Amino acid sequence: MKGRVLIIDDEAEIRRNLTVGLTQEDYTAVACPDGISAIHELNRSREKGVAYDYLITDIFMPDIDGLKILKVIKNQYPDLPVLVITGFGDERLMMTALSEQNTGFLDKPFEISALVEALEELSPGKTGVDKEESSFDDGMRESVSAYLTVKITEPDRSMEIFDILYRMDGIQSCDAVRGDFDIILLVQASSTDEIQEIFTRVKGLDGIEVLSMSQIERPKLDRDVDSFIDTYQKAVKRDVQAEARRQPGTMSYIIVDIDPDAIQQIFTTVFFIDEVVFCDVIEDGAKLVGMITGHGAMGRTPRIIEKLSQIDGVLRVREAKVINLIDD
Repeated sequence: MKGRVLIIDDEAEIRRNLTVGLTQEDYTAVACPDGISAIHELNRSREKGVAYDYLITDIFMPDIDGLKILKVIKNQYPDLPVLVITGFGDERLMMTALSEQNTGFLDKPFEISALVEALEELSPGKTGVDKEESSFDDGMRESVSAYLTVKITEPDRSMEIFDILYRMDGIQSCDAVRGDFDIILLVQASSTDEIQEIFTRVKGLDGIEVLSMSQIERPKLDRDVDSFIDTYQKAVKRDVQAEARRQPGTMSYIIVDIDPDAIQQIFTTVFFIDEVVFCDVIEDGAKLVGMITGHGAMGRTPRIIEKLSQIDGVLRVREAKVINLIDD
């Protein structure tokens, strides 16, 4: 046998053709229709002590695109040979894929002989059979966080009130917005009691009304998916968040009402949208709070809102555009 191959492609006919073709070429092939099922398969095989010798992944899939999967898998298995396949490739996509170590690129359509040749050009490697220390954290968060939404009742004191809140201890971020409220605060402390103390201090200020306080919750995801998201957060998303914060005037908060029973599918879909800077869960999984960036493109934000609204299980999407009041 030449090796075990994991295939990720959302088209059933392609999965079938690649599986049959590679089997005839003396490979063992397992095919998955999306990123999440592939994540589960990689973890199941590792727990059973069975290694994969190659990964073949499409780029455009319904849940997690292949380049994001590539980024995380290369973080976890840096020596694994990966072949990226796509029918909608361009030079930018190709260069992005090839920038990863031991990665090839192949345009669809192709013959099995070309696929085998592309695999054989990659350096041998494996996913590994020893379960490494997982990035998944079974413990509690190191800190407790919550969102507060605030309405200013004395508009002539808006800048004064914003400045007080911006400088208040325990306030991680303070953003003025246009929407159903005027200010959104991210509060962080070491315990729920301390969060409540900050809430009481904010509520006691003159000239404002606190409309809501919602503690951030860990999303209820499968262990494998949670671990994958945690790795992607560390490898990619934090850089995106830092870059977005350096682009004042291009960001909006989103408040997304969802079906809690569909939390895993909705959260992972929203989390992996490129324009979503971060995504948090509140109110027992019934809402998501996040930030989106349009990078200054006219009309960009409404298209993102429309995209979010079309996700199965999303009930309503509200937007609050950030107003830059303080120059960093």
